[in-house]
Amino acid sequence: MELRKKTKTYEMDMCSGPIFVKIVVFAIPLILSGILQLLFNAADIIVVGRFAGSESLAAVGSTSALINLLINVFIGLSVGANVLVARFYGAGLQRDLEETVHTAMVMAGAGGLILIAVGVTLADPMLELMGTPHDVLPLAALYMKIFFVGMPANLIYNFGSAILRAVGDTKRPLYFLLLAGIVNVVLNLFFVIVLSMGVAGVALATVASQCISAYLVVRCLIRTDAGYRLVVRKLRVVKNKMYSIIRIGLPAGLQGAIFSISNVLIQSSVNSFGSVAMAGNTAAQNIEGFVYTSMNAVYQTALSFTSQNFGARQYGRMKKILIYCLLLTTAVGLVMGNGAVFFGNQLLGIYSSDAQVIRYGLNRMRIIGTTYFVCGIMDCMVGALRGMGYSIMPMLVSLTGACAFRILWIYTIFAMNRTLPTLYISYPVSWGITFAAHMVCYLLVLKKVKKEFDKQM
Repeated sequence: MELRKKTKTYEMDMCSGPIFVKIVVFAIPLILSGILQLLFNAADIIVVGRFAGSESLAAVGSTSALINLLINVFIGLSVGANVLVARFYGAGLQRDLEETVHTAMVMAGAGGLILIAVGVTLADPMLELMGTPHDVLPLAALYMKIFFVGMPANLIYNFGSAILRAVGDTKRPLYFLLLAGIVNVVLNLFFVIVLSMGVAGVALATVASQCISAYLVVRCLIRTDAGYRLVVRKLRVVKNKMYSIIRIGLPAGLQGAIFSISNVLIQSSVNSFGSVAMAGNTAAQNIEGFVYTSMNAVYQTALSFTSQNFGARQYGRMKKILIYCLLLTTAVGLVMGNGAVFFGNQLLGIYSSDAQVIRYGLNRMRIIGTTYFVCGIMDCMVGALRGMGYSIMPMLVSLTGACAFRILWIYTIFAMNRTLPTLYISYPVSWGITFAAHMVCYLLVLKKVKKEFDKQM
């Protein structure tokens, strides 16, 4: 168990001691890190909305669903890396830990190069397929192409921070993002206001900030003296580790990608209401993003804590971890979601001074913000299942209960009553159905895991 011993103040032993306190200590830096990452995009949206006009605002916002569709498969693979690193760290398996770290970082770099080719090539045709208005299309395509040039840095940071999270370190990724976020905001203002570069300026600022955060996380992994140290000459793909990362991470990535297909369809439906509705929807999405990323931090907490305790065969702690994470994400979702609605006028006013844009944004937030906590508890169930190595099951449940349901909703309920509230209601309904199904799956898996643990005792 030598690997679980803290080498500095950054790592955390998740397999002993008070659970709830450690969950909170682990989750808070994650929440702040997620908020900082969102500030990258929020800074883009705010600066472009204020200084480049509503068409540029709509252009940047209309790309988010499509960008997520293209990168989610690779970001999902970082979940596989997180689970394996946490498991081997919890079990004290040094060689397996080293091989996983080096394989994961090679996969990150290769995935980033693939995404450059895919994003630059497919930007125009996919935006056209989404029905992006002609007055917005050229700007949206330009933003996407520049954004995707930064994909290697994006993935390297995400994989590197997943490795750090797996060993309990959520503080250093926060520090790295803080520095990168400051650079992003400064460059946004310089490129857009001083150089009048519009969407190209905000895209370049985002790429620059991603490169900084990637450099810092790689430097951190190289300079550590812990078991997860990154050694450049050891960078190679170990086949069994790559397959394990893919087995756990690919279903998570595919789930995210296919979820994005439903979101692309929803974005296409929003597009049919015009650029003002698109701008309001974009601003509301950005505000809701701060709520989602805070709840998602609890999902990542459930994933890492469950993985380490699974590796250490701490069955009793795994159940407590899920209960505490469900309570925490419910509190976060209710407070932040309803808070966003309460201060909706002021928050939306940061993005745009157009009264109609604000009205469209409020219409969305009143439905989604008040019910967002249901999405949080749904994700926590997924984190617990993936932490035990079960990734295909939650993928299938999520795709059926949420993605397929939303697509069906668009072509039936929304087709009969083409209003934005009808479209938005599909979100909370799908979250509730999927959470219930995940709970059944979790109880079945936990029973199976307990039997396996008992046999090995």
